[in-house]
Amino acid sequence: MKRLFLLLTALLACAEICAAKNYTLLSPNGELKVTITTEPQLSYKIEYDNDLVLAPSKIGLKVYEGAMLGKGDKVKRVKRTTVNTIIPTKFYFRDEIKDHYNALRIDFATNYAVEFRAYNEGVAYRFVTNFKEDFILENEIAEFAFAKDYNGYYPYTNKTATRKDKYFTSFESWYRQCELSRFDKECVAFVPVMVEHDNYDVCILEADVEHYPGMFVSNPKGATALYGEFAPMPDRVVVGGHNKLQGVVESRKPYIAECKAKTNTPWRIVLVTEDKNTLLDNDMVYRLASPSRVEDTSWIKPGKVAWEWWNHWGLTGVPFKAGVNTETYNYYVDFAAKHGVEYVILDEGWAVKYANDLTQVVPEIDLKAIIDNANKKSVGIILWAGYNAVKGKEEEVCRHFAEMGVKGFKVDFLDRDDAQMVDFQYKLVEVAAKYKLMIDYHGCPKPTGMNRTYPNVINFEAVLGLENAKFKNSYKRFNSVEYDLHIPYLRMVAGPMDYTQGAMRNVNRQNFTPCNTAPMSLGTRCRQLAMYAVYFAPFAMLCDSPTLYEREAECTKFIAEFPTVWNETVPLDGHIGDYVAMARRKGDTWYVGVMNDWTARDVELDLSKILGEGEYIAEVFRDGKSASERGEDYIHETVTISDSRKVVAKMAAGGGYVIKLRIKN
Repeated sequence: MKRLFLLLTALLACAEICAAKNYTLLSPNGELKVTITTEPQLSYKIEYDNDLVLAPSKIGLKVYEGAMLGKGDKVKRVKRTTVNTIIPTKFYFRDEIKDHYNALRIDFATNYAVEFRAYNEGVAYRFVTNFKEDFILENEIAEFAFAKDYNGYYPYTNKTATRKDKYFTSFESWYRQCELSRFDKECVAFVPVMVEHDNYDVCILEADVEHYPGMFVSNPKGATALYGEFAPMPDRVVVGGHNKLQGVVESRKPYIAECKAKTNTPWRIVLVTEDKNTLLDNDMVYRLASPSRVEDTSWIKPGKVAWEWWNHWGLTGVPFKAGVNTETYNYYVDFAAKHGVEYVILDEGWAVKYANDLTQVVPEIDLKAIIDNANKKSVGIILWAGYNAVKGKEEEVCRHFAEMGVKGFKVDFLDRDDAQMVDFQYKLVEVAAKYKLMIDYHGCPKPTGMNRTYPNVINFEAVLGLENAKFKNSYKRFNSVEYDLHIPYLRMVAGPMDYTQGAMRNVNRQNFTPCNTAPMSLGTRCRQLAMYAVYFAPFAMLCDSPTLYEREAECTKFIAEFPTVWNETVPLDGHIGDYVAMARRKGDTWYVGVMNDWTARDVELDLSKILGEGEYIAEVFRDGKSASERGEDYIHETVTISDSRKVVAKMAAGGGYVIKLRIKN
């Protein structure tokens, strides 16, 4: 009987191969349907409830000076599987992820395969090669075609006269909104991007990018489609850029990757949702990333970080001149120890400028004394480092500073997403894990799940964060308050995000002035507090000066007590660009943050989504009556949550609202 069953299974598989050039795959709930066509060109389309979400879209791989994979190749076998399991997480915004999908793998006679997975939330695919020899990949074809000219959200790379290479970018751009056909033909945009279908929203992104360039999207012909575009492999790279910290690409090779014979390309992801708020806690990138390669993670400790660069070492009333010196950093350490802030960062300036040698410390700094003082007070030291100061010296740098007692590095000015830079990121985090060091990447590509594979990668920037409030003209170019309400639906879908909030000088548009030495934030104080609940950042910065935090004791205490990783996350409400409400739980305590745009509004929050039975006490920070004119005006109160479980967040223009909820004992 068993042999008969196996024979029938083989015959059915053969029949599927012989009978059709089209293969269908359904999501577990049956609502999402993918149709894969193998001839004459490999392509796929996506339907949701029989409504066309993604029109037939071509995919393939072009081998350098060789074949095009995905064009007329003979199907060898087809395999279908269903997976329904749980993935435990590390340093994430929930304890575990349900991983439930139907999969289809099509193997071709030319020793490669394409794998598709259909989840209830979307579709992912990748190529798998099984060649006898290593190969060079000239390009990948990744098309995302739409039936109509829909509106989309695109962060173009910040190409300028001094950045002639369109792939050279800090990954800090606001979102341009336009129809697909009006996508700037001269530009590329980094993912995630979103396209608003008539009935659904489609978010395009990627996961598990390793030994491969990250994906941009472009639309050079004004079509109703987006096309994957990949930075070619660098040929000549020179030291240059900001303080000679960057690797500036002067020429590139005519291909994108040098691949092993057995290669998995990154997952291309198409999320499909009827409700944008489901994007606020989407797990797809973490699901699709490679599992952890760090066996012992007990030494990895997320937390809050006292940060000096944003506030320009802004201490007053101290018996020394504040700046890049030992006295200033010991003061920051004392502040952190007093308030339970886990880390202090030494940002740019502690090492000799232009040297690109982290062992050359400026004479004003006694680094060993600062580290020893911090460790005695249970405060960890994080060191800032430019890319060129670490590249090629990963082992030496990690070993030296681990022996000194440093807890990790903030590595900055990567500014590329080609395969060479991706390899650097993986090499550094692997070596850092060996020496029990954490990494916070800045000036870096968006995350693609590396934080699952190497949980010591504790955060990524890749966001137009609060540092831009310091720069002249930054806030004339875009509406930061609106942008802050785009990124939870777009950038944060990719993974953790180091926005660096916590400003204590808070003003409206009329009173805002960019200032390096006494910076301020647009919007209200409560908006800054709410960011700690809305934005996911396992390293969460306290960007302002200890002097101001000591003056603002209520807010400082509240921020210092905030968790940075969570047991549970529940989006409560929101509308992209207008407002967002997020709830996160740590232990038996819930934090709810709400952020608003420039229109004063009341948002009713239904806390029955998160609260069980019993009486709950809420500590509330809400905008004061004058907050629209004076952003630092707030009301701090304790209230009892009613049986209806409904509360109203009354927010000023540019405002916020945040509550901490505990069940009454």
